[in-house]
Amino acid sequence: MNHFRLSRRPDIGEKIRVSFEFFPPKSDEMEERLWDTVKRLAPLSPRFVSVTYGAGGSTRERTIRTVRRILKETDLLPAAHLTCVGADRVEIDGVIAEFATMGVNHFVALRGDPPEGVGSAYRPFPGGYANGAELVAGLKRHGDFDISVSAYPEKHPESPDFATDIEMLKRKVDNGATRAITQFFFDNDLYERYVERVRRAGIYIPIVPGILPVHNIGQVVNFSARCGAHVPDWLRERFEGLERDPQTHALVAAAVAAEQVLDLVERGVGDFHFYTMNRADLAFAICHMIGIRREVARTDSAAA
Repeated sequence: MNHFRLSRRPDIGEKIRVSFEFFPPKSDEMEERLWDTVKRLAPLSPRFVSVTYGAGGSTRERTIRTVRRILKETDLLPAAHLTCVGADRVEIDGVIAEFATMGVNHFVALRGDPPEGVGSAYRPFPGGYANGAELVAGLKRHGDFDISVSAYPEKHPESPDFATDIEMLKRKVDNGATRAITQFFFDNDLYERYVERVRRAGIYIPIVPGILPVHNIGQVVNFSARCGAHVPDWLRERFEGLERDPQTHALVAAAVAAEQVLDLVERGVGDFHFYTMNRADLAFAICHMIGIRREVARTDSAAA
């Protein structure tokens, strides 16, 4: 598949459920910007929103504070990220207990990237959870949580083959995972083939596509090379000459992501997870294009 085709039946938005992912703020200013993004996207009634988190990282307190604020000030269901990086089991178990006490019932359990960054060798933290499967089991010991895990349509860059990769996913499911969210991809055929492999392996949890709007094509190309995701030539061509034209770049990015989602809907997919990069406008525009409209308060309707 080289291109997606943008078309929409009038009722297609009713068949789509979305969730949004935010990354943790590193400053007070970024924290407020994140909160503005949360408020902007909340009227779209996402199935849940997730806030990324690195155990033992500098963003922990801000992440916990953001999740607590989402619970207190919105009707959204937050999913708290957990990784195995930089903390032992006792510390991670303490974080799980803290989130649970706040009322969090959904976790995104990930092994996490090495502290040195994507592409570096991963070494389990001493006394910690070694991988995502162990972390899922640890979560289940604390409660009957809803647990999302990662999946890789182009396989994890550290996996020698798809069989090894899917075996790890199966271990996560056997330990209690309830859904998988994929790494971003741009070729829907790759996702479809991956789901077929997963089903043949006896894995039947939902495999939710992770959708990455192209905020910056250069950054996406560089990051994709490090994490093993393919960027098709046709996608690069869509953004040629737009390096200094952010407005047109955003318009093209919204159209590309909407095309990808609608093509997947035609293939029978109904759930989508958007990596927002804490930028609300592009995610909001994409949702509008695929038929998801914000909820309008009754007072607004009455005033009209």
